[in-house]
Amino acid sequence: MLENYLLFIFMAFMLIILPGPDTAVITKNTISKRKAAGLQTTAGTLVALLIHTMAAVFGLSALIVKSAFLFSILKYAGAVYLIYLGCKSILFIIKKQPQAADDSVQVNKYGKETYFRQGFLTNLLNPKVAVFFLTFLPQFAGKSDHAFFEFLILGLTYTLLTMIWFFFYIYLIHFISDFMKKPSTMKAVEGLTGGVLILFGLKLALEKN
Repeated sequence: MLENYLLFIFMAFMLIILPGPDTAVITKNTISKRKAAGLQTTAGTLVALLIHTMAAVFGLSALIVKSAFLFSILKYAGAVYLIYLGCKSILFIIKKQPQAADDSVQVNKYGKETYFRQGFLTNLLNPKVAVFFLTFLPQFAGKSDHAFFEFLILGLTYTLLTMIWFFFYIYLIHFISDFMKKPSTMKAVEGLTGGVLILFGLKLALEKN
């Protein structure tokens, strides 16, 4: 039996709403490219969380965390990707004024896949997520022969809570889009989230294993 499942839901939700790289990327894409881009980014994040869940269930996350080499590869890959996204945002506002968001215009030639990929890679390449799954979930799983299923249930619950929060967050941003879609606001958000992503990347790269 799962121990303190309701407490897990509460604690997980409190952790989910804390701003992080996922929130920064979703915020940037939702404001600059509107609701559809934010939802696609969230979809990528959720798929990555499902992969982290299965990795924790089958012990792959433990292998990565215990191997300094594998952990470093994942850490630096994640850091480089976050810095890349941050620099891309800052360069965009330097080169030209962001266009007003319009759902009827497909700005990115790669379409939906790009926003999905941003959410997917931002979460998947973050080794802190793997560490989180290995340290947080066991505290709420019972010591029984059904640990496999309990880890799976907890991981799926965390993913579901993440989906609920980001859906609410995206629709909240969309609700106040009249202010958010102003070119000056979009430019400020692109610059701010770009800087935040670079800081997250540098922080991740400089952290000790």
